[in-house]
Amino acid sequence: MIIQDEDQLTAAVLAETERAGDPRVKEIIQALVRHLHDFAREVRLTEKEFDTSINIVTRLGQLTTPSHNEVRLMAGSLGLSTLVALMNNGSEDKPTSANLLGPFWRQGSPTMNNGESIVRSPTDGPPLFFTGRIVDTDGTSVVGAEVDVWHASPAGLYENQDPEQAEWNLRGKFFSDEEGVFTFRSIKPSGYPIPIGGPVGDLLAALERHPFRPAHLHVLICKQGYKTIASQLYSHDDPILETDAQFGVVQSLIGTYVRHENESAPDEDVVEPWYSLEFTFVVEPGEAWLPTPPVSAKRDSKPDSA
Repeated sequence: MIIQDEDQLTAAVLAETERAGDPRVKEIIQALVRHLHDFAREVRLTEKEFDTSINIVTRLGQLTTPSHNEVRLMAGSLGLSTLVALMNNGSEDKPTSANLLGPFWRQGSPTMNNGESIVRSPTDGPPLFFTGRIVDTDGTSVVGAEVDVWHASPAGLYENQDPEQAEWNLRGKFFSDEEGVFTFRSIKPSGYPIPIGGPVGDLLAALERHPFRPAHLHVLICKQGYKTIASQLYSHDDPILETDAQFGVVQSLIGTYVRHENESAPDEDVVEPWYSLEFTFVVEPGEAWLPTPPVSAKRDSKPDSA
C-alpha cells in the first residue's frame, strides 16, 4: 500500500499484521501498533525526540550484560513489572503472593537443606532466621516446591554485582517439607539504591525521583501443577515503602521482622540480637515455568554507581 497520510499509515501497518497465523501474536502486535502510533500523535513526537528515544532504547540493550539487566530495571521503574504481576496473579478474595522478579535473579543457586545459612562470605548485619510456608488457595500445604531465595548485602549490592562477595553469597535453593515449610538463615536485608549509570538513572533524575528501594528479600517458587511465582517481602519498618523506585511494594507483601534481644537463637553461635521473619506464600493452580534469568554471571569489578 502506498502511504498517503499519517492516519492511512496506521491502517496500512495494521493490515499487514493480518498475515499472522497465531491469533495471540496478531492481537498483541495490533494493539502495540495502535498504542505506539496514538502515543506519537498525542504528544506530536518530533523527529529530534524520536531520535533521542531510539538512542535510549539502544542504550538499554547495550547496557544489558550477563551481570546487569538495564531493560528489566527500566520496566520496574515505569511500573510495568508490577502491573503485569498484579494483572496475572490471584484476586481480591484469594490473592497469590506474587511480585517483581527483579533484575538480579541468577539461575543455578546451590541446593541447600532447610535451616542452613545462605551467608557464604563475611557479611555484616544482624542474623535473620526466616520461616516460609507455601499453601494453595484452599490453605493446603504445598510439598516439594522448589524455592530460590536471594537478597542484596548491606552494602547495597547483590553478589553478582560485587566481586568481593563469594559466589552465590546470599542466594540458595530450598524445598518445602511435608508441611509446606522452608527455612533458612541469613542477615537482615537493607534498602539500597538501584544502578543509576544508564537510562534508568536519567529517567529518575528527569522526574526528580530518588533511586532507592526499601529493604526486601526475593523468593521464586516453582512446582509442577502450580503457577510459578516470583515474590519480594518488604520490611515493615523501612522508611521508603511508599516511594519505592520500582513501584514494587504491595500491602500483602509487607513482612514484620521481630527483633530478639534476650532470647536464644536457633543457632548457638548467635550471641548478638537477631531477627525472625515468618511468611505464608499462596500459590494457585497453573503452569510451572522458570523465567529467563535477568543475569547469569558475576561482574569483574564494582559498578561505577549502584
